[in-house]
Amino acid sequence: MKFLDQVKIYIKAGDGGDGSPSFRREKFIEYGGPDGGDGGKGGSVILKTEQNLNTLIDYRFQQHHKAKRGNNGSGQNRTGRSGDNLVLKVPIGTQVFEEDNKTLIYDFIKNGDEFIVASGGKGGLGNTRFKSSTNRAPRKFTKGTLGEEFVIWLQLKTIADIGIIGLPNAGKSSLLAAITNANPKIANYQFTTLNPNLGVANYDNNEVTIADIPGLVEGAHKGTGLGIQFLKHIERCKSLLHMIDITNKDLKKSYRQIKNELKNYSPKISNKKELVVLNKTDLINNKDLKKIIRDFSKYTNSEVTSLTTFEKKSVSKIKAKLISYAS
Repeated sequence: MKFLDQVKIYIKAGDGGDGSPSFRREKFIEYGGPDGGDGGKGGSVILKTEQNLNTLIDYRFQQHHKAKRGNNGSGQNRTGRSGDNLVLKVPIGTQVFEEDNKTLIYDFIKNGDEFIVASGGKGGLGNTRFKSSTNRAPRKFTKGTLGEEFVIWLQLKTIADIGIIGLPNAGKSSLLAAITNANPKIANYQFTTLNPNLGVANYDNNEVTIADIPGLVEGAHKGTGLGIQFLKHIERCKSLLHMIDITNKDLKKSYRQIKNELKNYSPKISNKKELVVLNKTDLINNKDLKKIIRDFSKYTNSEVTSLTTFEKKSVSKIKAKLISYAS
């Protein structure tokens, strides 16, 4: 399934049905009184979260959504049938904005959450409603009111316990595939991952949701390499796993580059709890590895550990740490 994290749509709630101006017309009843029923209520447009969704792609090709109109009232004081509500499903983490794409209307953060984004119109009144002691045969009735209509923006911000960040080709997707049930695209070139991938890791009867964020490059906070689109998915993560390819010539520079992008985008993100993972340790010997970890630990206040996705013991160690970072 393709990924889409922002879309503009038009929504229209159903109009209310009109009231009826009916009069009784029965045999042997010469002066039948009013018996016009009320119109039905128009259907509302409702947004509802669906746990199995992780993209807004369905709304790229269908951008106009209308709920059903209420039926008109009829004789014998019959109220018109209300229009069916239109339920639009969205992923958890979806935010609803007004047409300016700045004013937040609603924020979906849990499964099954519902929000009426456009209310259906009220049904009109039938002429029975206007009968009185002085007006025994009212012809007055009212039309249904119009349903609300809006242009809105839907924006998706991934919700996960842990966000995996790092430069392109640091091995983030390989880790996600090794510790979860996710199946991200993996290859030995930059920008293999173009969209966030979600997976769930289970360890010792505990569960943690992990998001693989596409690789960040210098200038990401300004939009370079689709950076802003990627960075916003980190905002909701409880903690970060900062992955670094240990074969990089300058590990400190690689680390500093990502930290600077986070800080420039949002100081709040850069201050999130962080686990630094030096990946691809199978490519160097143990003596050099211990020295690199010891030296790098002096450079950062974050916990530093090592990983090779080719060893189950190494992967299990990371799983255990992520459980503690997600709590």
